[in-house]
Amino acid sequence: MSELFDAVDALVESRAALPPPPERKRLRAAHGLTIDEVATALKVRRATVSGWESGKTEPRPPERNAYARLLNKLAGLYPADPTDPTDAAAPVQDTAAQTTSTGVPRPAEAQPLPKDPAPEAAPTTAPETPRTPARTTRPSSTSRRPGGKQAIPATSPADADPRFENGPLAVVDVEEGKVVAYCVGGLVLDVPAKSLPSLVDWTLTEAKLGQPKLSGPGRPADPLLVLTEAALDRLGLPVALTEEERLAGRIPESHKVIKQLARAEWKLTKRGLGPWARIYRPAKGSDRQCVQLCIPSWNALDTRHWGHAAQLPPAELARVLGVYASRVMTPRGSTAVTGLELMTALHPPTYAVRDEETGGLRQADDKTPGSLGKDPVDPAPCEAPDGHPLLKDLPRFHIRTPAEKLFEEAYDWARPLTDAECMRRNLVGLDVNMAFAAGANGLPVGLGAPTYVKNPLFDPKLPGSWLVDLSHVDLSRVKVGKEWVELDGSLLPSPFTPKGDRPAGPAWYATPTVAYAVELGYEVHPVEAYVRYENGRYLDSWYTRLRDAYLATMADLGVGADLAPADFLAAMDGYKSRDLELAIVVSAVKATVKGGLGKLRERPRGEGWRPGEPWRALSRPTWRPDIRAAVISRTRINLHRKIVKHAAFTGQYPVAILSDCVVYAADGESPLDFLPYRDGKPLPGGFKLGINPGLVKHEGTQTVLWGEEVRERFDAPELNLARYIKDGTVTELDNGE
Repeated sequence: MSELFDAVDALVESRAALPPPPERKRLRAAHGLTIDEVATALKVRRATVSGWESGKTEPRPPERNAYARLLNKLAGLYPADPTDPTDAAAPVQDTAAQTTSTGVPRPAEAQPLPKDPAPEAAPTTAPETPRTPARTTRPSSTSRRPGGKQAIPATSPADADPRFENGPLAVVDVEEGKVVAYCVGGLVLDVPAKSLPSLVDWTLTEAKLGQPKLSGPGRPADPLLVLTEAALDRLGLPVALTEEERLAGRIPESHKVIKQLARAEWKLTKRGLGPWARIYRPAKGSDRQCVQLCIPSWNALDTRHWGHAAQLPPAELARVLGVYASRVMTPRGSTAVTGLELMTALHPPTYAVRDEETGGLRQADDKTPGSLGKDPVDPAPCEAPDGHPLLKDLPRFHIRTPAEKLFEEAYDWARPLTDAECMRRNLVGLDVNMAFAAGANGLPVGLGAPTYVKNPLFDPKLPGSWLVDLSHVDLSRVKVGKEWVELDGSLLPSPFTPKGDRPAGPAWYATPTVAYAVELGYEVHPVEAYVRYENGRYLDSWYTRLRDAYLATMADLGVGADLAPADFLAAMDGYKSRDLELAIVVSAVKATVKGGLGKLRERPRGEGWRPGEPWRALSRPTWRPDIRAAVISRTRINLHRKIVKHAAFTGQYPVAILSDCVVYAADGESPLDFLPYRDGKPLPGGFKLGINPGLVKHEGTQTVLWGEEVRERFDAPELNLARYIKDGTVTELDNGE
């Protein structure tokens, strides 16, 4: 009789009622449980619980009854909110029949993506995550399971390229002796590969990884594999680099894994097998075979930009990199490298044409309109950095003057506080959001080589470098709009030099700097110029892509673009703690902007370089110091324009500026205590609180006593307090030198 009772109990357990997969995940997350904790309690694999939550598989006895018991208890503690459509649970249904034996995938709910926000607007909330279809079959030993939190795909499932249905990248790990690949959206693939060559083969033939091209003449992104320490060990690669390998940036070519790749006829780029590596075979026509590797334990993910991403579990790391890839692009290296590659991906240097003789595709001889082309161009001599081959005939140790060298850099300026400012209580810092991205927006830049002109007439619409004397510009009397205003010029930095010093004579400036002198009401008479008649707004699409990535991720963190000033400040308070992984994405996006612009004037990186000799970066068409100078010039001018508008209206002057951060003395602790808002509206052309690029946020507040004590401690009356305003921490190493 007991056997019959056991059989009946087993039959009941086999049909234990379960909520739908999304509700299972909600209940677990509501109680703060991890997938690992549930798997340990039920004595199953982590992958098994993930499969239950995604709907890929269903629990079987005896785990099914225990799992149902857990969910029932959690449902009593955390009932679904019927008024919230995202939280309401679907009716309990018999899901036992939805097993892997059906072989029929369930259709996905295709949802349109929101339209791109306008240049000064963005959605207040994150776009809803489109659901990727969950497979009920297991082709190529694949399975799907949630990886903690969902990454937002670049396209909706209805529009997704079937070649890349599993996303742009995968984090390869070893779990219970098996190699698995964590993809975006919670998908996990079982990997049959046992060596690096077979892993590359599997990636290109079965994994369906990659990303569609970002522009018409471009090409799809190569799949990215992120190798964990366990995967490195399984594939025969070192878990960490030796000091010698770290300095070289790669493992030696004699390593056995590199020999395995060579035997399989795979090639490596010149940078070899390092933290970021590319493994490829020469393309045959349009058939491109290339896989990129990212190795976090080899310091591929710089902590300055990626925070603690390298320490994340595989599923969470796939989410972070997946969100970045969907909103920016698949990483191609450091954030700086990716920023530069994004420019090229949006404006490919050439395009494909049909060869009349062979019938195949080949690269066109001319360049894509609006691109920089495929051939590098030399800068103007004044734009070339020290050591450039154009300057090889200069005397050794010659220091070029402003009349010989274009020097457009960000602000690093400070001044002593006035007596009136010392009587105020606080120093309040404002930080311009995505300042350099905003400086790139709508900026005409040269697309080709410079043309030398003697005694030119200045044209504010013509990109170039101009030798002109701006020492006559007096900040005590300037035009603001159409009106002349009187200011205290001694309390303002010069807009023409990074240190804020008034120019002493003729110097080279980028077009935005000279145009601002004209805007302030003064005539300019250039002596010489190197101008670029072929020009365009090359960085507009680059700015738009990065702006949208930044705004969408900040919206996910609860900071919308249409918040009232007080609500915006409240939303910014502690926004990173709301989702530490998305906070990493925000940091990476901002680093992509600055790093990409920095790469436009990349300097030699060792390799035995000597002054006067070319270095590797000069062979790139994207080595363009003139574009970098124009963006920095415009960014500095944009900030100065706001400072002048603010001073003319309020009589308040900055006490320190560092790059995109400006500090004012104020009685209150908040920017709202000194910014001239009226009925919720800011001063036109002045500082405006908000998350859009070019608007400002609160950087930090310290007391005036703190500032004076710091300057006294270092005996530096003009120590730049903007450097420390965020948290007030000053060390002996940060003494302003």
